[in-house]
Formats: sequence, structure tokens, C-alpha cells
Amino acid sequence: MPMLSPIDPGAKRLGRTLISSLQLALAAGLAVSLPALPAAAFDTKARAAYVLDAGTDTVLLSKNADVPLPPASMSKLMTLYVAFEALRDGRLTLDETLPVSEHAMSYKGSTMFLDTQDRVRVEDLLRGIIVLSGNDACVVIAEALSPDGTEAGFARYMTKRGQDLGMTASTFANSNGWPAAGHRMSVHDLAILAERMIEDFPEYYPLFAETKFEFDGRAPSNIRNRNPLLKLGIGADGLKTGHTEEAGYGLVGSAQQGDRRVIFVVSGLDSERGRAEEAEALVNWSFRQFTKKTVAQEGVAIAEAEIWRGAEQSVGLVPAKDLEILLPSLSAKTIQGEVVYNGPIEAPVAKGQRLAELVLQPEELPEVRLPLVAEADVPAGGFVVRVKTAAQVLIKQFLTGPEGAL
Repeated sequence: MPMLSPIDPGAKRLGRTLISSLQLALAAGLAVSLPALPAAAFDTKARAAYVLDAGTDTVLLSKNADVPLPPASMSKLMTLYVAFEALRDGRLTLDETLPVSEHAMSYKGSTMFLDTQDRVRVEDLLRGIIVLSGNDACVVIAEALSPDGTEAGFARYMTKRGQDLGMTASTFANSNGWPAAGHRMSVHDLAILAERMIEDFPEYYPLFAETKFEFDGRAPSNIRNRNPLLKLGIGADGLKTGHTEEAGYGLVGSAQQGDRRVIFVVSGLDSERGRAEEAEALVNWSFRQFTKKTVAQEGVAIAEAEIWRGAEQSVGLVPAKDLEILLPSLSAKTIQGEVVYNGPIEAPVAKGQRLAELVLQPEELPEVRLPLVAEADVPAGGFVVRVKTAAQVLIKQFLTGPEGAL
């Protein structure tokens, strides 16, 4: 069967490429196109920011998104991800207790106030990292899982594992985000990590919504989650704050309202209050200014593809599932699109075979490409079809010369 390259309107296969233009109504029976009102861009005060609508994989905001910056405690998410992998693989258990080294105890800043006389349950360490942002708890986990038993060895593993996950601008020097030369992450990488955390470990993700953790009463001044959004009733349920003098104030957050989830990262804000206000404003903007719409329904043909040497001359192009995209809430009620494929497509064609893409360009948002599949089987044509096709080729060659031959 012909292989589809990334769809290129200038590409040619079997002599021609078809590009069909269409208008998709977003409300039943609508026959006119209304003027578009683009979503107002969010003018963030953050040094770097990234906002992703997770369900539709739509980037709503990107500012200095791939610049490596000091992530402060937001980089603890990578330590947590590796720990969750170890729990899944059986290399750790929640009830297992781990020793506290002199090195772990030596960390200052936000800690669980652990000492070398302690043996701490893994579950308590995880809560200590998530809720209390414990620098010492990170090191206890790191030394337990490190290939060479050291925090530095664990940091090298974090860097490699991050690269495996597609985090191309992240380099770790420690397990907790303590200021160190070369310890860097981009806000885009932090969003990738947050999305993987939510998708890969749904059994542990609820820990990020906990607002308080009182670890054996030894640190009453450090029992509350620093995430300012958790109690606001806007659907926020994670993930991690960060602050150092170099990094400023940052937050990796996520919120869900209805069937939509937004993941966002802000970094480099100048105060705790500024971080809280900016994060809340971003969440409200993301849900109020954008709406998820169904642009095509599963199994309903929106175009036809021409078939070469088949029992039928064409086949309907349908979505394999309802096609949903994100649009500005005040945008037009119709959206222009193109169905693009390299064709004619040579028979046989199998029902459900991917043949084309629906290419859409929403107002003020990135281009969207959605797959379309064959509505039905189209077997290869028999003898009569082959003779007819050969005759058509000969006629075309006679009329146009060799340049027009298929």
C-alpha cells in the first residue's frame, strides 16, 4: 500500500495530490460563518511560562519555554517520578524503611528535620517531598535508588531518565533543586514531566492534592503544602512549588474542570504572592477563554479519496473517533479545514486504514492535524478495471506526452 509521508500539499504520488477544502460547522444546522474573536493573549509576568491543554495536547501559552533555568524545588518532581517507577517495579515498597545519611541530614532549607538515628517509611518520605518539600527526604530516596549509592550518581541517572522521557533541556546536579552549577530545567520539560506523572502514576497522583502532612510532630512549622491553588475550588490538584533567590518563585501546576485538564508551569516570579496570583489567573484564563469542541464525528464521512485501480473509484474518509479540538471560546462557529492525502490511493484499501489528515487552523492557536481513515473496504479491481485503467493511461500519454504519464 502507498506509504503516507507527513502530509505536504506540494508532494506528489501517482501523479497528483488532492487537497479538499471544507467548512466544518461547530453547531448543528449552522450554515454561515460568524466573525472570529480571537482569545486575548495572556501577558504573563513570569520569566518563563508554559500552558498545555492536556486532553487536546494544545499549547495555550509558551514564553521562554525551552530555556534551561534553575528550577529550585520543582525539580523534586523528577526524584518523585524515579521513586514511583521503583515502586511500580518492586525495587521499593511503601512500608519499607530507609536510613538517613549524614549527607541527607546536612541539607538546610525546607526539610523534614531528619537525623541519622531515623529510619523512615518510604510513604512518609514521599509525602515529605510532595507536601513539605523536604530536601533531606529527597536525598534519602536518591541514595537508596542511586546506581552507586550517592546523590551525585542518582542525579546523573535523573538526567538520563529525563532524556528518555523527552526532556531535552534538563540537567540535574542533585535530587532536590538545591542551587548548584548546571542544575537546570526548562518549563517545557517540567510540563512534560508533570503530564507523565499524571498519566503514568494515577495511583500516586492524589498525594499532590494533600494540603497538610504532620510527620511525627517534630516540625510544626513545616506541615502545610505550599501550593497556593489547592484550596481555591478551581480544580487544582498538584503539583510542586519552587523558590530560591536565583530561580525566583515558580510553580508546576495542574487543574481539572469537567473533562478538561490544564497543566502549567511558571518560573521566575518575584514574590510568593505574585506566584499565587499569576497561577490562579492562568488557570482561570485557560478554562474561560478556550472551549473543547467536536469538529467531526466518528464514522461520519467528511470527504472522499480517489482510488486507483479499485473496485470503487473513491472511498469515504471518516474519523476513527470523534475529533475534538480546543478553540477560543469567542471564536467563529465554523472553522476552515483541509483534507489532505497523497493520491490517488492504490487499491486494495482496508476499512479503518489511515489515508488522510484533516488540517485545521484555529484562531490564535497552533495548526491541528487529525487522522482520517477509510470508511469501507475497497478491493482491487478485476480484469475489466485493469483494462480500463490501462486505456486511460494510454489516452493520457497520447494527449499530453510522456510528461503527463502516470
